[in-house]
Amino acid sequence: MSLQRLIIEMGMGVDLHGQDHTKAARRAVEDALRHSSMPVLRAIDGLKAQARVKVTIGVPRPDAVDREAVACVLPHDGVEIVVVEGGLSVADAAYGGAHVIASAAVELFLPRQHGWRLGRSEV
Repeated sequence: MSLQRLIIEMGMGVDLHGQDHTKAARRAVEDALRHSSMPVLRAIDGLKAQARVKVTIGVPRPDAVDREAVACVLPHDGVEIVVVEGGLSVADAAYGGAHVIASAAVELFLPRQHGWRLGRSEV
């Protein structure tokens, strides 16, 4: 089955004091989700079941991210979570720790649709 990316949203999340990479990653995914809505998935029977979601998260320590905890943020089963080195760790000399910043890209894929045409919306 040939999949086609329908949407990609970006988000950023921060853990200011706990240096918790999973918390920052979850917040980044939540931020990305707040920027989008896909009513077409509810409007067409069976379309949501065909959708595939891939989440790519960048954090300074990829091994410190609990992928299952991140997947729980998404309202979809079978999410692919990929964690790569990225994001930022910003030292905080005043308190002796670091702020962990994660970035996330949430992608939604659907089987290639034939016969769909986008036209002007009549409002």
